[in-house]
Amino acid sequence: MNKQQIFKLLLIVSILAYLPFLGLFDYNTKGEPRESIVSYSMIEDGNWILPRNNGGEMAYKPPFFHWSVAAASLPGGEVTEYTSRFPSAVAFIALIMFCFAFFANNKYGKQSNAEDVVAVSFVAALINLTCNELHRAGSNCRVDMLLTFFTVVAMLLLYRWWERGMRRVPVGAILLMSCGTLTKGPVGSIIPCLAVGVFLLLKGVNFWKALWKLVAIGVASLLIPAVWYYAAWQQGGQEFLDLMVEENIGRMTNTMAYDSCNEPWPYNFLTLIIGYLPYTIFLLMSIFAVLSTLRGRTRAEVIERKENRKLAYGSSCGFARLWGKVVRWVRGLDSMELFSLTSIVVIFIFYCIPQSKRSVYLMPIYPFISWFIAKYMFWLANRKKRVIVHFNSFLAVLVLLVSAVFIAVKCGAVSDTIFSGKHAASNIAMLHSIKAIGSGFTLRSVVEWFCIALSVVISANWFRFRIKRESEGNTDRDISYKGYVYYMMTIVVATYFAVDAAYKPAALNAKSVKPLAGELRTLCPESEGKMYEYIELGETALGDPLHYFELNFYLGNVIENFKKSQPHNGFLLIGVKDAELRLPEFERNGYSFELIYTSDRKVAGQIMNVYRISRAEQCK
Repeated sequence: MNKQQIFKLLLIVSILAYLPFLGLFDYNTKGEPRESIVSYSMIEDGNWILPRNNGGEMAYKPPFFHWSVAAASLPGGEVTEYTSRFPSAVAFIALIMFCFAFFANNKYGKQSNAEDVVAVSFVAALINLTCNELHRAGSNCRVDMLLTFFTVVAMLLLYRWWERGMRRVPVGAILLMSCGTLTKGPVGSIIPCLAVGVFLLLKGVNFWKALWKLVAIGVASLLIPAVWYYAAWQQGGQEFLDLMVEENIGRMTNTMAYDSCNEPWPYNFLTLIIGYLPYTIFLLMSIFAVLSTLRGRTRAEVIERKENRKLAYGSSCGFARLWGKVVRWVRGLDSMELFSLTSIVVIFIFYCIPQSKRSVYLMPIYPFISWFIAKYMFWLANRKKRVIVHFNSFLAVLVLLVSAVFIAVKCGAVSDTIFSGKHAASNIAMLHSIKAIGSGFTLRSVVEWFCIALSVVISANWFRFRIKRESEGNTDRDISYKGYVYYMMTIVVATYFAVDAAYKPAALNAKSVKPLAGELRTLCPESEGKMYEYIELGETALGDPLHYFELNFYLGNVIENFKKSQPHNGFLLIGVKDAELRLPEFERNGYSFELIYTSDRKVAGQIMNVYRISRAEQCK
């Protein structure tokens, strides 16, 4: 297939692998409903600048993502799980397609021909589609995937701007950086300018020329966001300024008033290892093959390499020799390789500086790492094909084992009694949810069975494919080694179809509080008063307070803050421990409480009680 045909195929696979499954699983963490409720408030209140939600809280991020969710939700008239995740999914698919087009049009690649360039770019795009971190973030109602899209594509456009001699104004990159700033703050402009700036210096561009051009581009990208910041300051005043300073400056200078995912810098390596599953397993397996190749060198080859190093670096040793080797290697890279490597190193180091570290911060480096992994796959398949063969066999066996366990659960061979301890109830609920996969004769059940069957058939067929290829005697070596890489990607993509269509929704829906919200609607009718929350951690936190985010979303943003509102009647949602701590104090202030409900699982860290509340007339 030519480049255009592969582009269309990649687009179809990305859409089918993603868009149909976005709304199949409910919210099950605090992050997604916290963001979606902002868009809910925008539509409900008509405030598109600085809406208040969760009992009067101000949004912690600029509004571009929330505008996108609201825009996707307006045609249906409400924010749903699907519409709230739709902007992230579109950004993810667009990121995959932009990166494929960028790398496939590489003019500086060292591959032997254009066909090899497209093949590597295609596999790199599939790695982006199926690596754990990007795939997960692309189906989440969070700002990070949108920021990643704006950051990476702005960097790609700035690279093309450099290729064209840095003459014209890169309007596209400036607009994307503006959108990135409106998504998560000035980091949306800083990262592209910083990474591209270092690349320009490595390519020999004059320091002052690179500096003033990138500063001008960065300042231009802040003009549109400045309009929103001014309008938001007009509404939020000093409270808004304090929040923005802490979130943007305090986070980078480690002066935040509260801890926010504080981790040491090696934590970033751990997130990359987990984020690149299942490909980190492949990379670990390949290390042993490469080491075996090194161990297989003859003594004459080792002596020859030592003599070559002496000729290259003279009698120098230690750091000088290592530095000289690094310099020669960097100078030997083509521009695309240098740009990709520079982007990886600069962004990684940048996010090692703040104490706050999350796996999603590093997502802008994933497309560049994927490109190197794809190149490595083809290099390895051409020289150590057995690594690809063994990894494909590992994947195929794993898929078949998981499918066998699912059939066993479906047939009732796994009993609830295997679970015990404090998490037994949630594990049993998950077991029952998995058992319900494919039940009935609905369109959803047909899709679930089709996706599971697809992963099983492709995985089982691998062994037939392998035997056939080996029996051919590799008469066409080029097609042979590429075929193993393509089959690897086919197994992984098919597995994600099964996971996203069946296994993931079943596992996550068992953790959702959506059924609890339905019960509360019946127990706490609006005619008898509003719902209020009291969470001790939410009241005492210096920042990022805790709320009943999921419940508030599914109840329609009706939960208000008990302490701020001081209501006369209604219903109070409070944790068991918080109730023991604070109810006596509230009773002294004239409140009386009637317990009407206790949850069977923890909500916001505690078993939740629901009380009907009233206050003595003289205390009103």
